[in-house]
Amino acid sequence: MRGRHMTKRMKAIFKVVQQGEAFAVQSQKAEGGQTMKCNIVLQELGGKYEEQYVGAMLGNAATCRFFPGDLVAASLRFTTRDYNGQTYQDILVTDIVKLNR
Repeated sequence: MRGRHMTKRMKAIFKVVQQGEAFAVQSQKAEGGQTMKCNIVLQELGGKYEEQYVGAMLGNAATCRFFPGDLVAASLRFTTRDYNGQTYQDILVTDIVKLNR
């Protein structure tokens, strides 16, 4: 069963909550068949209970280190797809830059 596919984008300033370690994953698009990946948790500014997003960073971005409390400007790409009656969402960090404090 083929499902729907939808993509939305978001650009904002976020606070870094945490970042995981980078690890290698298989990629048909990358030279050598592998690319680096890590997950990062970003929180909207405004207060303790603002929205948080867990996104994946790929390639060179995955090797950049951010620390809890860092302020970053980031572009997120939200992709959702329906498959066999279930909805799945991926969040990809397409661009991220640390802001000076």
